[in-house]
Amino acid sequence: MSAMTPDLSTTYLGLRLRNPLVPSASPLTRTLEGVRRLEEAGAGAIVMYSLFEEQINHESEQLDHYLNYSSDSSPEALSYFPEMKNYNIGPEEYLELVSRAKRSIDIPLIGSLNGVSPGGWVRYAKAIEDAGADALELNVYFIPTDPMTSSGAVEEMYLDVVRRVRETIRIPLAVKISPYFSSTAWMCRRLHESGAQGVVLFNRFYQPDLDPETLEVVPDLVLSRADELRLPLRWAAILHGRVRADVAVSGGVHGSRDVIKAVMAGAAVAHMTSELLQKGIRRIPEILAEVRTWMTEHEYVSMDQMRGCMSQQHVAEPAVFERANYMKVLQSYRQDPTGRL
Repeated sequence: MSAMTPDLSTTYLGLRLRNPLVPSASPLTRTLEGVRRLEEAGAGAIVMYSLFEEQINHESEQLDHYLNYSSDSSPEALSYFPEMKNYNIGPEEYLELVSRAKRSIDIPLIGSLNGVSPGGWVRYAKAIEDAGADALELNVYFIPTDPMTSSGAVEEMYLDVVRRVRETIRIPLAVKISPYFSSTAWMCRRLHESGAQGVVLFNRFYQPDLDPETLEVVPDLVLSRADELRLPLRWAAILHGRVRADVAVSGGVHGSRDVIKAVMAGAAVAHMTSELLQKGIRRIPEILAEVRTWMTEHEYVSMDQMRGCMSQQHVAEPAVFERANYMKVLQSYRQDPTGRL
C-alpha cells in the first residue's frame, strides 16, 4: 500500500490555507502578474506589498503627532524615506491592485499597512477590506528614540492602533511586531485582547549605514539569513498554547526544514521573502515537495499533527527556551587547539 500523501493545509487567522508557506510583503506582490505567479507556484496565501503611512500622509499632507516624537535627525524621520514615487505605488493604486488581485486568485489575500500611528490607518484599513482583502497585516514600524518616551507609552501606542483598526474592520487582523519588547509574551497577549487574531514574529528593523567620506546616512537593505530564524522560532515555541493568537514566523525562512521547524515550534504559517527574491518563485514548489517527502519519511500525516510538537510545553526540557540553556550554549563552543575556529 502506498503511503498517504501528507495534508499540508493549515489555518491562519481563521482562513484555511492549502499549506503554511506564505510569501510576505515584498516587491514580488507589487504587480498583478507577481501575485498570480505566486499562486501558481503553490503559495498558501499572499501578503500584499505594503502601503506605507508615509504615502498616506504624503497624499493628505497631514502627519500624526507620533511621527513628531523625534527630529529629522532620527533614522525613522520622513527625510530618510525614499521619494514615494520611486518607492511604491500610491494609496489609490494600491487599493486597485488589491481589488484586481483578489478577483484573479483563489487563495487568501492579506493586505499590508506599514506605519506607526492610528491616523490614516483606520480609513485605509477599511478601504483595503472593501477592496476585497481576506485579512489585514499591520506592520507597526516604530523606533522610539526620544528618551522621554516610556516603554509603557510605546506599548499603548501599539494597542491603540490595533483597537482602532479592529473597531473599523471585520476581516481578520494580524500585527507584525519587533522583538524588542521587555515582555514579548505579555505584549502578544495584550494585542490579542485588543483585537488581533494573529502576531507576526518579527519585524526586521533595517539599519542605515554611515558613509564617512560623504558624511551621509545611507539606506542599506540586507536580506535575511537562515540563522535569523532562531529568534522567531524560539518565541513561537514559547507562545504556543499560552497565547491564543495565531503565530506567523517571519525572518530566516529559506528552506523546507525552516518551514518544518516553524510549524513544530507552533507557528501556523511561515513567511518567506528573501529566499524567493534571491532564487526565484520556483523555490515554492521545490520547498513544498521537500516538506511532503520529509513528512512521509517521518510518518506525519498533517500539519495539524506536527504543530507545536516542539513548543516549550511539549519538549522534554522546557528550560532550553529560557536562561537555563545559556550555560549549555556557552559550553557547547569548542575552539581548535591551534586557535583556529
